[in-house]
Amino acid sequence: MAAFSGMRGIASVPTYVVMQPTTLCNLDCAYCYLPLRGADRRMPAEVAAAVAGAVNEWAASGRFSVVWHGGEPLAAGRDHFAALLAPFDAGVEHHIQTNATLIDDAWCDFFAEHQIRVSISVDGPRERNTDRVTRGGKPSYDRIVRGIEALRRHGIDFSALCVVAQPAPGLASELYDYFLDLGCDVLGINIEELEGVNARSNARDPAAVTAFWAELVAAWRREPRIHIREVEWSLRYAAAVLDGTADDVLPRQLDPIPTVGYDGSVVLLSPELAGFSHPHYGDFTSGNVLSTPLPEIIANAADRTTWIAEFLAGVEACRTSCAYFGFCGGAHAANRYFEHGRFDGTETDHCRNSKMRLLEGVLDHARDHEPSPA
Repeated sequence: MAAFSGMRGIASVPTYVVMQPTTLCNLDCAYCYLPLRGADRRMPAEVAAAVAGAVNEWAASGRFSVVWHGGEPLAAGRDHFAALLAPFDAGVEHHIQTNATLIDDAWCDFFAEHQIRVSISVDGPRERNTDRVTRGGKPSYDRIVRGIEALRRHGIDFSALCVVAQPAPGLASELYDYFLDLGCDVLGINIEELEGVNARSNARDPAAVTAFWAELVAAWRREPRIHIREVEWSLRYAAAVLDGTADDVLPRQLDPIPTVGYDGSVVLLSPELAGFSHPHYGDFTSGNVLSTPLPEIIANAADRTTWIAEFLAGVEACRTSCAYFGFCGGAHAANRYFEHGRFDGTETDHCRNSKMRLLEGVLDHARDHEPSPA
């Protein structure tokens, strides 16, 4: 693996902001990490307006995104959502992560009117969605499919996010074929994580996970009609290693990824920490946009937020000890916390499943499909 030199700090300008229009979700997925998904706490328009001031300035200088991520964002309702969107300038890109169960013709018109890019959460064919159930414990798959059919009927492009609980032989090919037929243009794969209120172990057999990723690459190479997020990350890094530019793959500063909760509170670096608290670390927030401008919150976070200083020390520990650091940039903050109970630990099961085994799977596929000498 290529080395990476230089300590990493937090960038003063993010590439995107995550917004929580409501804590409520109409589903009760078994692996969900969100602590307040049963409560309907909606973001006031004043919070959106406070965020928009900074976002509009950032968007004036280049591409900038706002990601609406729940609960289930559509549970906020169209009228309320429109009020949250109103303060943002036309140059801001809006993305929404949705379980698709509430999508209908009226929502499709809303997406088109506001130019919102849609990503749906679905875990493959019906039998792969047993963890995605309603609050009454009933299957949600038919409702998900109806929402996707509405998107296709209106000609709205969408991406997909799939959670894999147990990698097994044949699964990657099955999933890839399913998402080809589904019609998404981008696919992201998340190996289930021990995170938030989800206490299910994410320790997996290394060989099985590596084989899953290798099989996914093989399936994609047979018919590369959609983008696979993880495969493209890996291939970009592998190409950089081969041409000697791997040290330039990771940005020198960490994206702060501000997550703005329904009440205006801001959690940096890991959206999954929002809504949680700890006797030592507090509520993990670095400020509130209703009282402090977002750029100021980001600028002062490393000095004023206890856990962030500890996390940066952990990133440095990863840099000096892990051969995979040039690819992943260090274990994610939330995974460190929920797996280790602190932020300056290093390797996590999430690292192993979704970074190390991913890169190994891609390299195994390349090795096994190396062209024969002429």
